[in-house]
Amino acid sequence: MRVAMIGTGYVGLVSGACFADFGHVVTCVDKDPSKIERLEKGEIPIFEPGLDDLVASNVKGGRLSFALDGAEAIRSADAVFIAVGTPSRRGDGHADLSYVHAAAEEIAGLIEGFTVVVTKSTVPVGTGDEIERIIRQKRPDAEFAVVSNPEFLREGAAIEDFKRPDRVVVGTEDERAKQVMRELYRPLNLNETPILFTGRRTSELIKYAANAFLAMKITFINEMADLCEAVGADVQQVARGIGLDNRIGSKFLHAGPGYGGSCFPKDTLALVRTATDAGAPVRLIETTVEINDARKKAMAGRVSTALGGDLSGKTVALLGLTFKPNTDDMRDAPSLDVVPALIAAGATVQAYDPEGMHEASKLLDGVLFKDGPYDAVEGADVVVILTEWDQFRALDLDRIKLLLKQPVMVDLRNVYRPDDMRARGFRYASIGRA
Repeated sequence: MRVAMIGTGYVGLVSGACFADFGHVVTCVDKDPSKIERLEKGEIPIFEPGLDDLVASNVKGGRLSFALDGAEAIRSADAVFIAVGTPSRRGDGHADLSYVHAAAEEIAGLIEGFTVVVTKSTVPVGTGDEIERIIRQKRPDAEFAVVSNPEFLREGAAIEDFKRPDRVVVGTEDERAKQVMRELYRPLNLNETPILFTGRRTSELIKYAANAFLAMKITFINEMADLCEAVGADVQQVARGIGLDNRIGSKFLHAGPGYGGSCFPKDTLALVRTATDAGAPVRLIETTVEINDARKKAMAGRVSTALGGDLSGKTVALLGLTFKPNTDDMRDAPSLDVVPALIAAGATVQAYDPEGMHEASKLLDGVLFKDGPYDAVEGADVVVILTEWDQFRALDLDRIKLLLKQPVMVDLRNVYRPDDMRARGFRYASIGRA
């Protein structure tokens, strides 16, 4: 099948490359000339494990191409995917749909024959109706169906998630559109992947509900971690004890400094706004947003406590800046709250992240970026693990101890064992453990 993918951000590029790998002919379209130029040179503008090889092999195979002008690709497409950004709108937290609406306007003027217009972007309930209205107003004669097909990709594991998903959700009641979507995802039949067909508005809400539930689950275990510290329990054992219950499950029960990233912060906020406007407020999610925001801001206080309550004149080695490992994404990362608070308290911050320092340098002032974890630790008063990159899981702790002015570690991801760290002579603080 022929596919036009509007947007070469995280979702658009991963989805386009994976559809091409399924055997479809895909053109990824973007208005940013520098992005298209880089992609045509074989340079991938985001870090996602395996994506560079996947793009290269499908470009070589003639199934994947890139274009600034999407006219030809849209005219010939069986399906046109809208995969543009929907950031939180400043001031009110609603999803900014200006890029979605602009894409719909462009698509309306170009489609020929029956075309399925698929919303891959995360959008509030009712956006599909608005896209349909925009296209119908401009092209009353057009044959098309607007479909919701939300993505459920985890950064760092996106290719695996696309090719072996738990489910594919498709929101449409148009029979021709259903056939097109079945054909697009036919390669997943081998894995017996369930394709859930729903109404369009239901599909749009499924995406927000899923992300809000996971954000709430993270926030729940973070609050349990605080309780564990207060009563002398171990949050990791609590998480294992409840996670073995199949009704709960073990995923997303890892205590830490709070969630961040491209989805959870903006999607929870957008769901809160949508629910409030609909007169059906979601109190649990409202509270989740408030708790998570406060938690990220409180993490610098844990570093201060580890150094006796005073950071003035102290040097903090920060390991990890991105919101999670295996990505260069800095959106709403805890480091964006932690670093300014440390600096405001009088500390010097030396930081290292395997992939995120280029993005971090645009967002964080006053940070000394280092070439490796040991460079960051040298001469510091405390080392803080903020992102659980694999290379931070097996540090040479004897070397770390020698490089530090004093053997203090604040492990905000519970990478190490408290007993082991104390046996090595460290003053060690973690999350939700004695």
